[in-house]
Amino acid sequence: MDLAGVRTFAAVAATGRFQDAALELAVTQQAVSKRIAALEKELGVRLFARTTRGAQLTVDGRAFLPHARELLRAAERAVASVQPGRRALRVDVIARRIAPAQLLREFHRTHPRAELDVVTLSDADEAIEAVRTGAVDASFRAVVAPPDRLPDSIRTVRVLDEPHMLLTGPGHALADAAAVTPAELAGQRIWMPGLVEGAEWTAYYDELAADFGLSIDAIGPNFGTEALLEAIADSTGLTTLLGEGTRLVWPTDYDLRRIPVRGPSPVYPHSLIWHADNPHPALTALREFLPGVERGAGREVWVPSWAV
Repeated sequence: MDLAGVRTFAAVAATGRFQDAALELAVTQQAVSKRIAALEKELGVRLFARTTRGAQLTVDGRAFLPHARELLRAAERAVASVQPGRRALRVDVIARRIAPAQLLREFHRTHPRAELDVVTLSDADEAIEAVRTGAVDASFRAVVAPPDRLPDSIRTVRVLDEPHMLLTGPGHALADAAAVTPAELAGQRIWMPGLVEGAEWTAYYDELAADFGLSIDAIGPNFGTEALLEAIADSTGLTTLLGEGTRLVWPTDYDLRRIPVRGPSPVYPHSLIWHADNPHPALTALREFLPGVERGAGREVWVPSWAV
């Protein structure tokens, strides 16, 4: 059904005159007449009876009017749903317990009117494609691909270098250490069953292991974070690595220890990814909110060679 015809019908019904409806819609009176005639032909009924006092609704016109108004309201809602700032900003955070999700929560606390739709996509390739096609507005990812290998429309900026920590159970030899160096981790069994071939976090840990001679073990079924924490709590030789901003909860009797890794501190390079032509005002606000990376700011860090 032609919405212009429906809108014209509603205007004539409200004003009672074809001429007044034409003025309201900024069209000619002839255009109003043509639209009403086309709508009546489509519906197979007369909607107005012309009288000396103007245009009066017929019985069919009165029956059609509330539905016409609802059609116009639905059309307005449909348009508003895709207008920048009228829909939620859709952001991929990889996982809801890690640092990017915490950054997004801080953004929402400082911008409570910004509606957010938080999603978790599987890997960087999927996230970049989702940003390119408009399926999401932005994504937090480590960007392994060099800038010249990304789609022309994609923009990235490194927003957070997240230090890594060692997680051990109370019986582990390093459990009481105030800090450890990467060199001290050589020979330790670092269990990370969540590593997936081809994922950006796997590329990070592969290079970290190669540079410091670490034994990162991804073998075994991945039963989730809770099973990993239970295994580490009960082991004297099992450890794992996790980001400083990762928020995990475990039973108090696990007595797990989070130990900083320093000299250098391995940091995971989180970037924000967005489309250059995305006009959503909340995306602009998010980009302005994010702190950006202060590189070489008084600490010895390790980042993978592909981090830009």
